[in-house]
Amino acid sequence: MIKISTTLYEVLYVSTLAPEAPLSVVKDIAVRARLANAAKDITGLLIFDGMRFCQQLEGGQKQVLALLERIRQDTRHVNLQILHHGELAVRRFKRFSLGYCMVDEDDVLERMEQMDGQPALDAFEGLLSRLDLES
Repeated sequence: MIKISTTLYEVLYVSTLAPEAPLSVVKDIAVRARLANAAKDITGLLIFDGMRFCQQLEGGQKQVLALLERIRQDTRHVNLQILHHGELAVRRFKRFSLGYCMVDEDDVLERMEQMDGQPALDAFEGLLSRLDLES
């Protein structure tokens, strides 16, 4: 039996937009996720490069893991890979239920796909300083 913690928990994953999914679906994902995440006290950031997603989710462990399972079942993306998961001391994204931004660099998320654990988390944190999270 998995012990569920009441402390903050985070998951960082990458996935690829399903070949048959139109780009317009990305906006729909972000809009709906903002509402659902707010109701579940989940915060995070979704980054999209035109082909790949990178998302960090944070909140209660039970809520984050349940959301991750729903995301795994979502047919709008494929090849979901968890890069990092674990307890989190302080939320990174308390200002929004789901921040969303695009990156122009084609290979930044592709490189992250090859990482795991702390190197993946470090690469994600390094990417944050180059993103415009105010708009």
